Amino acid sequence: MRAIILLNMGAPRDLDEVELFLKNMFNDPNILTIKSDLLRSILAKLITFSRKKEARSNYQKIGGYSPLVDDTNRLLKKLQDIYKEDLVLSIMRYTPPFAKEVIKKLKDRDIKDIILLPLYPHYSTTTVKSSLEDFYTNAKELNLKANIKEIKPYYKQKSYNSAIIETIRSKTPNNHEKIDLIFSAHSLPQKIVDSGDSYQKEVIEHVDILTKELKNEGLLFNSYKLAYQSKLGPVKWLKPSLEDTLKDLKSKKALIVPISFSLENSETIFELHIEYKELAHELGYDFYEVANTPSTSDLAINAYKEMIDAI
Repeated sequence: MRAIILLNMGAPRDLDEVELFLKNMFNDPNILTIKSDLLRSILAKLITFSRKKEARSNYQKIGGYSPLVDDTNRLLKKLQDIYKEDLVLSIMRYTPPFAKEVIKKLKDRDIKDIILLPLYPHYSTTTVKSSLEDFYTNAKELNLKANIKEIKPYYKQKSYNSAIIETIRSKTPNNHEKIDLIFSAHSLPQKIVDSGDSYQKEVIEHVDILTKELKNEGLLFNSYKLAYQSKLGPVKWLKPSLEDTLKDLKSKKALIVPISFSLENSETIFELHIEYKELAHELGYDFYEVANTPSTSDLAINAYKEMIDAI
């Protein structure tokens, strides 16, 4: 028996878990790149305290918990239905199930072959590196002895990109030549990219891949743009921001594609479907639509199956 482990950042399962999520995220040295653990801990407490009320309010507006929870469970179940002889589990970075408890299950079952599938299409120290480090640190502490393989970031995989294109197609009206397509990626502080993080480079390459494929399939838009969302704090972040891009768009017609997210989460549902939709309305947009993430569509499941079978 193998174990297939889905790795993700995690998300609050209820409003009571919002504080835990924030505290663990800002204590991650890959997020707050401060060398002093003590200083990071103090700063994490301050940020959590200042953010938790607003964050709880945001989650309350989308049902009291993150859609990432349900999406991850659906993905896990669909993969378990395919790999009936294997054990499919998930590990979250900042909320349960945590690495330590899952690794204890692997040891109890004496599982010797493990496939790690980080659910991030692009590499970043803040996502892939953080999740893998978390797994290996806990595996070492618990003396896990196993043959471990990792699935690499998959933004170039044709099957996965077919799943993205299908989500775009499903939200594209007939007059798409008059609509601007905006690929929206989660932003990063510029200093993280400057330190060698390959995330921005991979996102830009991904946009180029998808743009060419869309044109090949006859999905011709007025323009194809990349913007960044989810900026937090006063430091310099990647540009252009989605807010500025929407303000500058002359057509007032936009289809947003959440390119850096595999599954639905608060950034896609709350930010794109609520916050930025309200901004578009204020700016006088006569068309504003958001494509779904690949999530657990048949094409996405097929893509994940290809990744697992190829390793």
